[in-house]
Amino acid sequence: MSQEAGKRQGPGALGKLWLILYNVLQTIGWSAILVKTCQYYHQHQTLNGFYKEIHETLKIFQTAAILEVFHCAVGLVRANVVLTAFQVASRLLIYWGVILSVEDIQDSIGVQLAVLAWTVTEIIRYSYYFTNLLGFAPYILLWLRYTLFIFLYPTGVTGELLCVIYSLPYVAKRKLYSYEMPNALNMSFNYYSVLIFICLLYIPLFPQLYFHMFGQRRKFLNPDPKPVKTD
Repeated sequence: MSQEAGKRQGPGALGKLWLILYNVLQTIGWSAILVKTCQYYHQHQTLNGFYKEIHETLKIFQTAAILEVFHCAVGLVRANVVLTAFQVASRLLIYWGVILSVEDIQDSIGVQLAVLAWTVTEIIRYSYYFTNLLGFAPYILLWLRYTLFIFLYPTGVTGELLCVIYSLPYVAKRKLYSYEMPNALNMSFNYYSVLIFICLLYIPLFPQLYFHMFGQRRKFLNPDPKPVKTD
């Protein structure tokens, strides 16, 4: 989902203005989610029930990430459109296909872990993007982006997996989004099996993506010194 412009040629003036606006709005939206979460915890000394306080804001700004696929597709951002689409779709599947679809799990520890990890990650990510587009990204944002993932990534993945696992009994009982035979199309679809398959995908994918981020951390925080030219 990378939108980093770095030192490469960026979008045109209008494209850059749109990206700045998009990233600023996303920063504000996710910050609002964090503030509401902290306020709820301060008032209730628990996160049980907090989802109802933030769900409308979360729905808007999480779903808006679809625009990032568009940004890649039209060349506003130099990133792989297929990889970006996969990353956005996987997050939206957890959100729309599990958390929103199975209300019974919305007070679970899985939702709490996932939402908290998403929120902190996105505040840092979008803050870095828009300040980078403006040309004055502070080092602290770069450091946070390539350091906090060490804790946030496993936390988010754990939360997402727990969301799916907790949802499975309800999905099975209600046959949610499933299409059974016999039917006119002579085909079937079992959403329960799809969710199990998604859980299994985390086994090979998580280590690859996690250790890739360590490589990115070394690249951005400890770049190799440029060789000095000698006559």
